[in-house]
Amino acid sequence: MDVKTAFLNGELDEEIYMEQPDGFVVDGQEGKVCKLLKSLYGLKKAPKQWHEKFERTLTTAGFVVNEPDKCV
Repeated sequence: MDVKTAFLNGELDEEIYMEQPDGFVVDGQEGKVCKLLKSLYGLKKAPKQWHEKFERTLTTAGFVVNEPDKCV
């Protein structure tokens, strides 16, 4: 499992926009924003979105949630 990029694999369930990053602003388009298609590291929702995808993937593969201790 690639933990360094794990948060980049979460799928967003709502529209989220961000300001253009420094160095990537096109002249004449300074007022435009970027629409995120995937979760970004540092986004407050990133851990939750990644965990939901991870859990969905494992349960689809036949694993079950350990109800007494969900951290296992």
